[in-house]
Amino acid sequence: MSTPANDALAQPRKKKRLIIRAVLGVTLIAAALLMALPHPLHERNFLIDAGGCHLQTTVYEPAGVTSKENTAGNVANSSNRGTVLLLHGLAANRKIVSYLAEGFALQGLRVFVPDLPGHGRTEGPFSAARSEECSENLLRELRSRGLAPPDRTILAGHSMGGAIAIRVAAGVPVAGVIAISPAPMRAAHGAPTDALLFDNPPPLPPNTEIINGGFEPAQMTANSRDLLQPGRDLNSHYDLIPWATHAGLLWRPAVVRLEQNWAAKVLRLGAQNSSQGDRATSPPTGGPIGYKLPSRLRLAGCLVGVAGFFLIAGPFLREATAIKAPRKDEIVPDSGARAVPWWRATLELLVAGALVAVLLRYWMPLHLVRLFEGDYLAAFLLFSGLLLIAIHWKEFVPIFNFRSSATLGAVFAAVVLFLLFSAWSELSLTEAWLDATRWQRFPLLFITLIPCLIAEEILLGPPRAGGVWQRVASAMFYRFLLWLALLLGILLLHSGAILVVLLAPYFAVLSMAQRRGMDVVREVTRSPAAAALFGAILLTGFCLVIFPLL
Repeated sequence: MSTPANDALAQPRKKKRLIIRAVLGVTLIAAALLMALPHPLHERNFLIDAGGCHLQTTVYEPAGVTSKENTAGNVANSSNRGTVLLLHGLAANRKIVSYLAEGFALQGLRVFVPDLPGHGRTEGPFSAARSEECSENLLRELRSRGLAPPDRTILAGHSMGGAIAIRVAAGVPVAGVIAISPAPMRAAHGAPTDALLFDNPPPLPPNTEIINGGFEPAQMTANSRDLLQPGRDLNSHYDLIPWATHAGLLWRPAVVRLEQNWAAKVLRLGAQNSSQGDRATSPPTGGPIGYKLPSRLRLAGCLVGVAGFFLIAGPFLREATAIKAPRKDEIVPDSGARAVPWWRATLELLVAGALVAVLLRYWMPLHLVRLFEGDYLAAFLLFSGLLLIAIHWKEFVPIFNFRSSATLGAVFAAVVLFLLFSAWSELSLTEAWLDATRWQRFPLLFITLIPCLIAEEILLGPPRAGGVWQRVASAMFYRFLLWLALLLGILLLHSGAILVVLLAPYFAVLSMAQRRGMDVVREVTRSPAAAALFGAILLTGFCLVIFPLL
């Protein structure tokens, strides 16, 4: 039993733990900065007008090579050994493929990495066809400036970018192609027609290297193998990287080594002496080449920094949402009712999800969100939440009996945390800082996501002492049920929103952190509405970072 004396003794210990946690978090963030910031290559950003496509593009070059930008936005370099045009995948951006780009640059190659339409800093609208058109336009524009001679240029890409590289190279001759896990272009091996970004794959261009990961779905690896026709594509090759996932290929040294070997082969580059920097005179023989591998310190630094931010996030949340402690006789009880029995919640979630999936097969009302397939997710969560709220209307009404200061604290904390994490991601790993175009979509998307999170708070009920992780586990189970209904709706009803399914692992990681933050907010404020608003801000920001713009 807690007594004033016990509480008085516990306060210094609790404060000491918070101080230690904060110091450790700040130390990790400082160490992460030292790991993520140093960069051995020249990296310049340009806005390139390519046939009406205004593509934000990063150019990578080895240290020691001088680049100039003139008033026309041209890049001049007198010591270029070759050029690589590297294309990112769907729901990605130019920065997330930087490890692959650095591998090429360490060979002395100049690497152009654009943000494709609707991704990163390039304006929308996105479509697969427009991304292919703009990629081809960019290649032709570079060629017209003398920056991409046909016999000295390699087209490379990951996922959607890999498929685009193959398609563009089939019409615009280049020295070689490197397609890393190219998106399927044929409804075969279980790949549904409505999930294809492209169809009718062209004949494989000469000198094409195709790379897949051993942990990728069979639909991707089998379709990639089909692109290579035995007996016909004699100068092309297929490689499988064991234990590699689709996204993990972006950071695997084995992938960089394969791309360096292939570039050296098709461009007839000699091995580079890593200590002297001199170019060898003998051509490659297909074995290991002495080019340096790029450092993965940036990735490690990103992860260390995220760990540091997580350490300080909890204390920050409690301070930001705390209200002046009331007297014992003035404590405001949690406005939520008791938790809904799990069996009933399971039934309600599956039924609501199934009904909404059928509805969205024939009617999509949220095109104004203007996010590629993000409108489908927003509509699914909105209508699922409204159905669940209608079922629990009596429990829903008291939720709005909250103190405004609690809500303002939760909103402030969510905005600060989102800005911190997105700024750190932008600095270390991937483009995550929202520009004005994405912020314009924030209000409508935010409103559509609130009902489902309020419904989740109703199903979970108030937090219980000692049940922190049990509550998180229950929430993850309920979200899995909704995701299952969404998945079945997409695959069985052919709704076409396959990107929502592909992004499931990223949403799973976000959900764990978001849910724990929501629980802290509710414990401190005793307000389900404040917790729901907090979670909606984080989810909205994540969707705006990851979904392409329409």
